[in-house]
Amino acid sequence: KWINFVIFCYIICSNERNGMSNYNGRVLTRGSSQVRSRFVKKNGQCNVVFTNMEEKRQRYLADIFTTCVDIRWRYLLFLFCASFIISWLFFGIIFYSVSLSHGDFEERQAKRMPCILHVQGFVGALLFSMETQTTIGYGWRCVTEECPLAVITVVVQSIVGCIIDSFMIGTIMAKMARPKKRNQTLLFSKNAVIALRDGKLCLMWRVGNLRKSHIVEAHVRAQLIRSYVTAEGEFVPLEQIDLNVGYDEGTDRLFLVSPLVIVHEIDEDSPLYAVSRIDLETDEFEIVVILEGMVEATAMTTQFRSSYLSREIFWGHRFEPVIYEDRNCYKVDYARFDKTYEVPSTPHFSAKELESSKSLIPCSVSTFCYENEVALSCGEEEEEEEDDIFDSSHLKPGHDGKGSDACLGGGGGGGGGLPRAPYCALSMKRATEAQH
Repeated sequence: KWINFVIFCYIICSNERNGMSNYNGRVLTRGSSQVRSRFVKKNGQCNVVFTNMEEKRQRYLADIFTTCVDIRWRYLLFLFCASFIISWLFFGIIFYSVSLSHGDFEERQAKRMPCILHVQGFVGALLFSMETQTTIGYGWRCVTEECPLAVITVVVQSIVGCIIDSFMIGTIMAKMARPKKRNQTLLFSKNAVIALRDGKLCLMWRVGNLRKSHIVEAHVRAQLIRSYVTAEGEFVPLEQIDLNVGYDEGTDRLFLVSPLVIVHEIDEDSPLYAVSRIDLETDEFEIVVILEGMVEATAMTTQFRSSYLSREIFWGHRFEPVIYEDRNCYKVDYARFDKTYEVPSTPHFSAKELESSKSLIPCSVSTFCYENEVALSCGEEEEEEEDDIFDSSHLKPGHDGKGSDACLGGGGGGGGGLPRAPYCALSMKRATEAQH
C-alpha cells in the first residue's frame, strides 16, 4: 500500500508542477483569438501531460528510488514517517502474537519464563519493537530463549530496520543534493531581441548568474519549436530545430561571472532566415533556450530552461548595458537586465532579403552613443569624484582637455575606460554631416 501511495504522490506532484509558474502555459497569439499552449513555461517546466500510459504503476515501481526522489518534500517526509511507524506496528503485532500464543499474559503462567520480559500487552510489544529497530536498548524489555520465533523476529526486524534507514536516508540526501534549486539564481531575460550586429541580423537574449559561485563548464543551446507540414502532407505538431549559438567557434561555452548576451546569427542555415518583422508578428513558433553546467559546490549537473514565443521577441531592439567599470571592479546593474531600447535603423525585412540589399542599411552611431550614455549614467557619481583629482598637470602641453580628443575613461578606468558623452554627440554630428 505504501508503494502505491508513493506512486500516487508522484502523479500528484507531476500534475501540480504544471501550474507552478505565474504563467498558466497558455497565451494568445497575435491576430487571433485562439489560445496557443506554451511547450516550455518561463520557469522551465515542460507543459506536457502524459496520458493513457500502460503499466504506469509498474514502470514507476521498477524505478522506485527515482520516484521517491522526484516527489515533493511533503510526500517524502510523510513516507519517511509512515515507513517507520508501519514497520514498528507490524513487528509489534508479531511480538504481541508470539507472546499471546505462548500464554505470557495469563496470570497462571506468571512463574513461567515469557518470550519477552516485561511485556504485559500490545503497548509493551510495540515499545519493544521500537527499541529493537532503533537500537535504543533501555535494558528493561528483552527477548528470551523461550521462544525461537521471537528471536527470529528480532533478527528480521534488525535487518529490515537497516534497509529502511539506508533507503530513506539515501533518498533524502539525494534529494537535498539535487542542484534543482540552483536554477533559482540563474536568469534568462524576459524577452529576446532581433537586431543588427556586425551588419547581420541576430537573435539575442541575455543570461545571468546571481551567485558568486560559478557554473562550471556552462554552455547554452537553443531550439526552435513549431508546427510543420511535410511534402507528403504529414503534420508534425512540434518540430524541433537547433539554433546555432556558436557550436563550431566555441562561443556556446560561457564564463558566466557577469550577464552575457547569447547571439544566434540569422544566416542561410537558420530557420529564421526568411522571417521578417511582419512574419514575426504573425508566425506561431517558440524558441526554447537551455543553460547547462555543473554546480561548483557539488559538481552535479544542473539545467535551466526558458522559452520565448514569437510575440516575446522584439524586432529592432537591443539590450541596455548592465555592466560598467568602477574604481577597482566591475559593477552589474540587474535593474537593467530585462530592459531593451529600440534601434530605429534596423531594417524590417528578413535576413534573406537583407543579404541581397545590404546597401539599404543606414550607417549610424547613435546606438553606440546611447549605450555609452547609459553606462556613464550608472557611474556618474564616481566620475564627478575623479574629475576633482585631475588637474592641468595631467594634460599634455598645448592641449586644453576639451573636444572629441579629450575623452577620459569612465568610473576610474582612466583613458581605457568608457568614453564620455561629448564624444558621442560629436560623433553623431560628424556622421550626420557625412550622410548629407
